[in-house]
Amino acid sequence: MIHSALLTDFYSLTMAQGYWKNDMDKRAIFEMFFRRHPFGGGFSIFAGLDPLLETLRRFSFSAEDIAYLEGLKFFEKPFLDYLKDFRFRGSLWAMDEGTVIFPQEPLIRISGGLIECQIIEGMLLNIVNFQSLIATKTARVWLAADKGSVMEFGLRRAQGPDGAMSASRAAFIGGAFGTSNVLAGKEYGIPVLGTMAHSWIMAFPNEEAAFQAYADLYPEFPVFLIDTYDTLRSGTPAAIKVGKRLAAQGKNFGVRLDSGDMHYLSVQVRKLLDDAGFPNAKISVSNDLDENIIQTLTDAGAPINSWGVGTRMVTGGDEAAFSGVYKLTAREDASGKLLPTIKFSDNPEKTTNPGLKQVWRLRDAQGMSVADVLGLEDAANVPKPGNRYIFWHPAADYRHFYHTLEGAAEPLLKLRLEGGALTSPLPPLEEIRRHVKADLETFDASHKRLLNPHVYKVSITEELRQLKLDLIQSYLGDL
Repeated sequence: MIHSALLTDFYSLTMAQGYWKNDMDKRAIFEMFFRRHPFGGGFSIFAGLDPLLETLRRFSFSAEDIAYLEGLKFFEKPFLDYLKDFRFRGSLWAMDEGTVIFPQEPLIRISGGLIECQIIEGMLLNIVNFQSLIATKTARVWLAADKGSVMEFGLRRAQGPDGAMSASRAAFIGGAFGTSNVLAGKEYGIPVLGTMAHSWIMAFPNEEAAFQAYADLYPEFPVFLIDTYDTLRSGTPAAIKVGKRLAAQGKNFGVRLDSGDMHYLSVQVRKLLDDAGFPNAKISVSNDLDENIIQTLTDAGAPINSWGVGTRMVTGGDEAAFSGVYKLTAREDASGKLLPTIKFSDNPEKTTNPGLKQVWRLRDAQGMSVADVLGLEDAANVPKPGNRYIFWHPAADYRHFYHTLEGAAEPLLKLRLEGGALTSPLPPLEEIRRHVKADLETFDASHKRLLNPHVYKVSITEELRQLKLDLIQSYLGDL
């Protein structure tokens, strides 16, 4: 994991020097949120919080880093001296890692000096955007597989070693039950999985010899790759022959398909295995799978027991990046008063929501999630059970809905770092993974479907809407 504070955008450092020279390092509030779901989906998964917190606790400039910056001839010596002691000493609020998330709502809130908040921007977005993209992709794959067994096989196609490690972690959070990446297994405690490559088969005189040698080495449920030469005429018959010897020892086996028409072949292989007396032999498939292909196969009733997904899971497939951004929402003035700030845009969807905010998740009497609400964080604004509210679209236009709160509103942003130190231990990765699955269960299936998902309500309170309109009017009045 990289801990150098050079993992930042150059303009963050040039602005930081400007803040320092102009004595502007006052308290500031920044928020990280995203603008749209990837993959045309109806939900996303928040991931990357644990590595972000670990990085923040160690984020600093080494002597070599300072020497490099000095060599750029862009920064003054006193400012570089200031950076020698740089540490993140602010506070961070965030949703639980693994939470189901939606556009416009703050996932992370940072409070600290303007300089430290600015310098961490690039690193924060790099970690959270990528891991949230991969966790979201994996959750979609897992749902498409009817919540079945999904294996992450993406090491060889990931964007470099850092990308591979981050992707393995995020995929496990999103629903994969294991990885082929052995280093990720060691570092994160993820179960490591794998069968054999075609090279193993080709290194032996024939498939039966290859399968038998593998079964001799690993007799506890070996999985045979049956498509090296001919799946139905040689691969599957060879697997059955070796399977009969295993059965005599009380052992079972499985087969894997890595090419061809997965629907047709899985049906034919299943029939051959059943006819040979192996109804419990499992069929695994791989080969450039994604959620759309898996959904098609699942809907068609293909007899597939597990799915190995690589390239399109660990790279995001047809979606290159998560749309997370990091914006200033409040700043301290010379008198010490915290002033709300707003980015105004001709595009209403890009006009930010100002002020110090909380996100509340509203649920019905059965515990199902019905809406997320952004509001100014103070006791007077907390939605209370039994009360009827009007909530507005984040664009602050005419769109709104009325809602009577049936249960307690759940605050999603929780304090994670205070004074740069952890406020509580970080949860195990398996706990984060369980949280994803439990949280997804609280959303209607219409929000989780692949095609034209129903839009989940994300709204703002009356008080936040009024503040937003006041700031917009103030800005327009100054033009």
